[in-house]
Amino acid sequence: MIKRIIPIALISAATLGITACSNSSSFKKIHGTELMIIKDASGKNADTGQVLEVHVCMKLGKNDGKSKDSVIQDSRKENHGEPIMLLASKPQFSGDWRACLTYLSAGDSAIIRVPTDTLMVSLKDKGGVPPDWKKGEYVVFELNVVHVISRAEAEKKIQEMQEKQMKEMKEKQDKQAATDSTMLQEYFAKNNIKPLKLASGLYYTIANPGKGEDIKQGKEVTMNYTGKLLDGTVFDSNLDPQFKHTEPFKFQVGMGMVIPGWDEGVQKLKKGAKATLYVPSGLAYGENPPSAKIPVNAILVFDVEVTDVGEPKREQQPASPMSSVK
Repeated sequence: MIKRIIPIALISAATLGITACSNSSSFKKIHGTELMIIKDASGKNADTGQVLEVHVCMKLGKNDGKSKDSVIQDSRKENHGEPIMLLASKPQFSGDWRACLTYLSAGDSAIIRVPTDTLMVSLKDKGGVPPDWKKGEYVVFELNVVHVISRAEAEKKIQEMQEKQMKEMKEKQDKQAATDSTMLQEYFAKNNIKPLKLASGLYYTIANPGKGEDIKQGKEVTMNYTGKLLDGTVFDSNLDPQFKHTEPFKFQVGMGMVIPGWDEGVQKLKKGAKATLYVPSGLAYGENPPSAKIPVNAILVFDVEVTDVGEPKREQQPASPMSSVK
């Protein structure tokens, strides 16, 4: 599904009391699917290759007259109340609900249902259906069509949406970075710390410089570490048995196997170095912390020691909660 944000709401078929168990004579059979138009607005139906902006709720209908249809996906909830985009294309298999899209125009409300029996056969060689789908049921799509537009118009809208989202994300990141910077300066002043700063916003201090050259991208490093929050709470360490992984931590530098603050900070160190990295949230886990021990947008402090530097082994894998969040 191609997502698109447009603030429009139409009548939902669900409010009309239509379910998977409606009289089968009300449905028109189309390429293994069944279509019932609830509201037929005036206007030209979509052509193959055009894009429909729709609200759609996908349900599993038990069709036993007793059980309530269970919701599988609801675009209103998942797309913040805004319609999504569907490409009107030729059906790829029997029961492909896209076969019905060319029967709809802007302003239409409709129900498409597909017998699970049909999908079990047509999708057998394409991964099959979910295991909780049983024979004799229906997959039901409740649709409200907002607009019908050309593919070129859809691509333009998607580009505009992406540009808007990128701008909003950048503004949000900049605001968080300013907040992190203020908190770090207060922390440094309170604890009489005079760290070095990198352009990214990462700070570090070196207790023991180690020997040799700075670690380069692509090298495999072996490290000990302890991770803390600004208030001193320890959330992870390979030196403390309570965290149940006291083995040395190895990773390949600059390969995205750890958080960005580590990838950058370690390249300022040498073999044998002992240092502390002060990692702003944008170079740590941001809004996606790996565990409840780390708050959203937390600034992290790592005491680290580089015990070895060497060439990477094949198929090196991250082995710790320090792994980057994708």
